[in-house]
Amino acid sequence: MEEISIEHRHVHHIDPVVGYESAKLGMWLFLATELLLFGGLFAAYTIFRAKYPALFEEQHLELNKTLGALNTVILIFSSLTMAMGVTCIQRGNRKLLTIFLAITIICGLVFGLNKYFEYSAKFHHHIYPSTSIFFALYFMMTGLHMLHVLAGVSTLTVLLVLNLRGKFSETYNAPIEIGGLYWHLVDLIWIYLFPLLYLIA
Repeated sequence: MEEISIEHRHVHHIDPVVGYESAKLGMWLFLATELLLFGGLFAAYTIFRAKYPALFEEQHLELNKTLGALNTVILIFSSLTMAMGVTCIQRGNRKLLTIFLAITIICGLVFGLNKYFEYSAKFHHHIYPSTSIFFALYFMMTGLHMLHVLAGVSTLTVLLVLNLRGKFSETYNAPIEIGGLYWHLVDLIWIYLFPLLYLIA
């Protein structure tokens, strides 16, 4: 009877701490590229605003400051609920994480609904991206931001489902923290967009 020789293979396990730090670094690098993207748009806005100050001051009056301010409050509040959710799971409280994730997702959806009403009003009054350089920048910047909001809501929804399945705990919660970093970026960009577009004067 032949002897079967078994090769002993060394399996290298990734240290959880190293994996966490690597994932977090990757997210920070991704966020940096996102800031560069919006930074380019902010620079273009600044150049054209300096070139056409009267046009920008006149046409920004067409924007709905009430909805803009409401969306600002909604996103700031959602940043708070996201941060509280991260704190809860770090303490092992999955139930509270579920609640805070759900609230954050609802805030993102309400933000999107408000933007829908705002865009609809613009189209109803025949205001399109081709109307002027101001509205071209307005639709480009807010539209790109809205895509980030939708991506954030989708990500948080996946995290919510995984949490309901018991995937996260006090010792494993890196995806929640990383998802929170992305959501904070979404909020931060809007905090810059609101005064830039709605409060020119």
